[in-house]
Amino acid sequence: MTIEEAQQNLVEQFDGLDDWMDRYAVIIDMGNTHSPIDEKLKTPDRLIEGCQSRVWLDATKDSEGHIKFTADSDALIVKGIIAMLVDVLSGHTPEEILTADLHFIHDIGLDEHLSPTRSNGLLAMLRRIKAYAAALA
Repeated sequence: MTIEEAQQNLVEQFDGLDDWMDRYAVIIDMGNTHSPIDEKLKTPDRLIEGCQSRVWLDATKDSEGHIKFTADSDALIVKGIIAMLVDVLSGHTPEEILTADLHFIHDIGLDEHLSPTRSNGLLAMLRRIKAYAAALA
């Protein structure tokens, strides 16, 4: 599945949900059902700076050049946000990740419904994902 297809699938999950409490419930559910990062990988070097909550992110590159991300957070909504990013970007090449237009954030209205500190955290997560992709390119 391409990054674009993954984004479209994600946007479809939010179609028909006009109430933001319902949307937050979906985001939280995504975080709760997502496979978390291995506990031994919850190290300071994997902690994302700039997030109000604690967010850990790890990346590995397979023999075919695809990056697999794993992540976790100690905050429910943030755990759901990082799960969405991992679902959309994991399994793709560094080049695909670096050039991806992650419009789903705007399409589902997330960019307008996050507090300023969570928005900063989202940007920090995106920067770290891109940094991993650049380092593994």
